[in-house]
Amino acid sequence: MKYLILGKDGQLSREFIKKLENKKENFKAFNHKECDISDLNKVLQVVDDYKPDIILNCAAYNLVDLAEKNFFDAYKTNALGVKNLLLASEKQNAFLITYSTDYVFDGTKENGLYTEEDETNPLNEYGKSKLTGEKWILESSYEKFLIFRTSWVYGEGKQNFIYKLLQWAKNNEYLKIAYDEISVPTSTKTIVEITLKAIENRLTGLYHLTNSGYASRYEWAKKVFDIKNINKFIKPVSSEIFNLPAKRPKFSAMSNEKIKYLLNIEIKNWEEELEEVLVL
Repeated sequence: MKYLILGKDGQLSREFIKKLENKKENFKAFNHKECDISDLNKVLQVVDDYKPDIILNCAAYNLVDLAEKNFFDAYKTNALGVKNLLLASEKQNAFLITYSTDYVFDGTKENGLYTEEDETNPLNEYGKSKLTGEKWILESSYEKFLIFRTSWVYGEGKQNFIYKLLQWAKNNEYLKIAYDEISVPTSTKTIVEITLKAIENRLTGLYHLTNSGYASRYEWAKKVFDIKNINKFIKPVSSEIFNLPAKRPKFSAMSNEKIKYLLNIEIKNWEEELEEVLVL
């Protein structure tokens, strides 16, 4: 089995590389400079040269606030890039795996967690770009794909809430964290393990892939500080006070019941997973 990883420098691809090296699998990984997925010719050339069985798209434009004014950049990677990988996958008959977001939802659901059957309605340009990427695949006739919607992803890298939180803690006497944004903190470790299990089980389609349970950003921050023994005051505040360019859903927690059922697995609660990851 040959794996092609796009977005080599990101936190998710780092976890895949670590796991595939441990499993002694054949893989090649490319960063944005080596293979910009918005460049169809480059994508076709890389796929044609390596001839992978599985394409793991870990490339993403995930600067949520900047996407409001740089929509074309977000669209190029999150939508057009996915379309290009779809075309290359079809040509090579490779299995395509890509990742989307809970920000495809508007946060207005009141009766339970978001399921794969719920209607999408993104509030920001980042969510729109990700949803367009999903649609390119779902509306095509190609069936060898997996789309995983994830949320509040953290792992080895700087582009995640935990890294930023720890930096804020170093530089501030106390912190203000939103109590009214709620979703599911999800580790790259969980995402990689379940992705590989889904591949083994020949699963196809769109699924929600998160740790279990849900939390506010405030609760998440408190738990990080508890685990790390950081004694800093965190004040719970409304997200409105930050006046950020991109509107975010207030409650976008997704249910992982479907993938748990199909793979016959349990998925750790976000708190248990966080403790394991941060203690290591």
